[in-house]
Amino acid sequence: MSERLMWFKSSYSDSEGSACIEIALGWRKSTYSDSEGGACVEVATCPHTVHVRDSKLTAGPELTVPAASWAAFVAYAARP
Repeated sequence: MSERLMWFKSSYSDSEGSACIEIALGWRKSTYSDSEGGACVEVATCPHTVHVRDSKLTAGPELTVPAASWAAFVAYAARP
């Protein structure tokens, strides 16, 4: 798992430093990933979106989907 956090400043923040808030994305690697780099996927969740990437390509590309869509995908994939 990548230990580096990516920080994002609120779009409401101004250059003077008032009304500032930042959030961080923490990436989690799939439990199906192995130590040799095979079948690796990482996800980072926010309240309304889920970010998905290949852990071998941490600089991108990255897929961003609505949280509800990700939940539906995971539920469908977990079905017997």
